[in-house]
Amino acid sequence: MTSYVPIALRRHVIDRAQRCCEYCLIHEQHVFFGCQIEHVISEKHGGPTSIENLAYACVYCNQYKGTDLGSISLQTNTFCRLYNPRSDRWSDHFRL
Repeated sequence: MTSYVPIALRRHVIDRAQRCCEYCLIHEQHVFFGCQIEHVISEKHGGPTSIENLAYACVYCNQYKGTDLGSISLQTNTFCRLYNPRSDRWSDHFRL
């Protein structure tokens, strides 16, 4: 179960993201199911419901990320942390 995110906090997250998914950068108008507020570090892992830990994510990015913090690289067999829109630069991880 996720915590309630107050309306003012929701609006701040949406405005900060300029109505675009903070993971894939698609605008909410171009996603059939729209976007949603999500915890970058899930509550399950101790992530707070705070402006620093909330992101605007399209349904697809949020669904695939889920509550994961990272994954194991098949090439190196080491843990790799997932992209964090609060601390990572998009251009360091992705390319259009």
